[in-house]
Amino acid sequence: MKAIRVHQFGGPEVLRIEEVADPVPGPGQVVVDVKAAGVNPVDTYIRAGTYARKPPLPYTPGSDGAGVVSLVGSEVRRFKPGDRVYVGGTSTGAYAEKALSEESQIHPLPERVSFAQGAGVHVPYATAYRALFQLGHARAGDIALVHGASGGVGIAGVQLARAAGLTVIGTAGSDRGRALVLEQGAHHAIDHNAGDFADQVQAATGGRGPNLILEMLANVNLTKDLQLVATHGRILVIGNRGTIEMNPRDAMAKEAIIQGVLLFNVTPDDSMRIHSALCAGLENGSLRPVVGQELALADAPRAHQAVMTPGAYGKIVLTP
Repeated sequence: MKAIRVHQFGGPEVLRIEEVADPVPGPGQVVVDVKAAGVNPVDTYIRAGTYARKPPLPYTPGSDGAGVVSLVGSEVRRFKPGDRVYVGGTSTGAYAEKALSEESQIHPLPERVSFAQGAGVHVPYATAYRALFQLGHARAGDIALVHGASGGVGIAGVQLARAAGLTVIGTAGSDRGRALVLEQGAHHAIDHNAGDFADQVQAATGGRGPNLILEMLANVNLTKDLQLVATHGRILVIGNRGTIEMNPRDAMAKEAIIQGVLLFNVTPDDSMRIHSALCAGLENGSLRPVVGQELALADAPRAHQAVMTPGAYGKIVLTP
């Protein structure tokens, strides 16, 4: 089969398409014919060698995908060949024609959801769900500010928060992005580059500030978030690209919580609960992944450049 391989950490050019052996399932494992693989910012950090966890070289990137079950190992009970599934983790990498996963890492994909959409479920939606509900303890009636709301995690956050009865404010840097944010259910869409951004957030919250802030670029926004967040509010740090200087008194004054979010820390029980909720949302239509770009597998280097470019619009996926 064809797969993207990384033999050394570095820039997008280290992503190369090669022929590798097809995976074979062991007990409790499933092989999925990948129809689409999701591209996430974390994939670029791992490829560059700057992420906290480095895979042994060589490796195939990607943890998100969707496709059709082709082979199952002994002890697999929930899936059979021909089942449509989305992948929430794989031991062989999703940037490939086939991926090997544990049975617990794959989940049913409803007919109403395309494979490209299914490739945009795991990292974006599981991250947003964990941030909002497992760590942020969001409740109906809360106000959520979602930074970068036109990107993969941002769209997931908007849809999940709106479905749970929150008032949602989303930010995006373009007219097209803000239109998308409103289409996904946000009550307000604000340009995060606007000079009166803080005033607009205060107006949208009646002067209270948001109870929760989903932060995708903490090194740029965290100090501002502490000034915006409501008293006893929670700031969920999902993304960050550098260091920052801040005044802890801003957190003290509001008894605000700054909570880091990292999907790798999810326990098996938390993962089961996350995907139970996501599967229900996909089935009832409240969760609708948005695909911004579909690229060929060989275009993985271009996909890694695009996913880090400002002005995100939906999910980027690779199609083997």
